[in-house]
Amino acid sequence: MNIARIVVLTIALGAGGVAAYLASGGGSDSRPPQAQPVAQLQTVDVLVAKADIGLGQTVKPEDMQWQTWPAATASNNFIRRSERPDATTQIAGSIARVPIITGEPIREQKLVKGNGSGFMAAILPSGMRAISTEISPETAAGGFILPNDHVDVILSRHLKNPDHASSNDVVTSEVILANIRVLAIDQAPKEKDGQNTVLGKTVTLELKPEQAAILAAARQSGTLALALRSMADVNIVESSADDQAPKRGNGINVVRYGVSTPASTQK
Repeated sequence: MNIARIVVLTIALGAGGVAAYLASGGGSDSRPPQAQPVAQLQTVDVLVAKADIGLGQTVKPEDMQWQTWPAATASNNFIRRSERPDATTQIAGSIARVPIITGEPIREQKLVKGNGSGFMAAILPSGMRAISTEISPETAAGGFILPNDHVDVILSRHLKNPDHASSNDVVTSEVILANIRVLAIDQAPKEKDGQNTVLGKTVTLELKPEQAAILAAARQSGTLALALRSMADVNIVESSADDQAPKRGNGINVVRYGVSTPASTQK
């Protein structure tokens, strides 16, 4: 009996030792597992604005810097250091056609070389003209028209009453130009009632050559007023009277519609 007990005890002790050895990891490789290789992100150096660049501002080398950009998200329009290492020197002196914010990639579509021309001539799209006309708060939406807004130009005139020669004149109001972009107003933006406004005396509009002629004739024919358009209406194509009727005798093409009111009813 004593021998049997000794054998059982010996087997038990041996099994316990083996279990403890295995639990301690003595039978496995003590080296830590190797980390899986991580795919390296492909990057490119892209030219971005180092500080805000305003509309019409001449870009200087210190306004730009190279910034690392994921290659997969870098547009083909971005300026890359690998392709144009001297880009800061080449672009210096260009004029910003639109504002560029800090950190925004610089694209040449937003810049134009002045080549000695003034700012307005540099930012005008090809084929367009800039023409100015007088305005007042009463004829320019109370001063809430800003550069890059779109407006309709309304002409009001006093005409002789064809039906009654002795009666008062007739006042007509017509939209002569529709959906016109405002390029500039002659004074800097001012704060009014918590909103940015421009209280100026002269507005500069972006027009086609034939539209510039219409506006010039209209200035001599009556009083002009600007109607501010909603942003939602900017892309609406206007129906033109040019497609429906020939020019009127006074040389002014009416764009859409007009109303007539006897002058005696005007205050």
